[in-house]
Amino acid sequence: MAALDLIGAPQIAALLLLAQRGLEELYSARNTKALVALGAHEAGRAYYPVVAATHLAWIASLFFLVPADAPILWTLIVYYLVLQLVRYWVIFTLGRFWTHRIFTLPGAPVVARGPYRYLRHPNYAVTIVETFVLPLAFGALALASIMTALWWTVLAYKMRLEDEEMDVRRDVSAVLATVRDGLKVD
Repeated sequence: MAALDLIGAPQIAALLLLAQRGLEELYSARNTKALVALGAHEAGRAYYPVVAATHLAWIASLFFLVPADAPILWTLIVYYLVLQLVRYWVIFTLGRFWTHRIFTLPGAPVVARGPYRYLRHPNYAVTIVETFVLPLAFGALALASIMTALWWTVLAYKMRLEDEEMDVRRDVSAVLATVRDGLKVD
């Protein structure tokens, strides 16, 4: 069996996904450095390796566990690509505040525009759906189900950590708005 027989659409998808996430990591690192320079602090630092390992396991499972000759369900591939547009809407909306980790900058506004008008965690919603859709696009229902359940569990804890950090900022923002409104003179 030639090595090229082991490479098919699922493997190419996994490699493209790895490249995409690698570029995102560079953007995240740049934002992280800038946020730390402004006084941001990280929450859940010890948990981040679990998040990264789970995400890499999903990509590796696509590469190694889905047969190269797996059928391609083009409707799901298109759906996955649309999810990427939503993903980049989230990243664009957060701008310099978007990172892979949980960094919070005291006093920074809580983003409530773009997809954040509709969901508290749109990025995580997208990643949960894409974790299911991409393997399923190659007929790998079991892999899609298992990795989505695992990813949901990992992200549920990460969302809880993030919510704890954001709730503090939301409370501070509410107090500051009340004080600001009280200082207005008519």
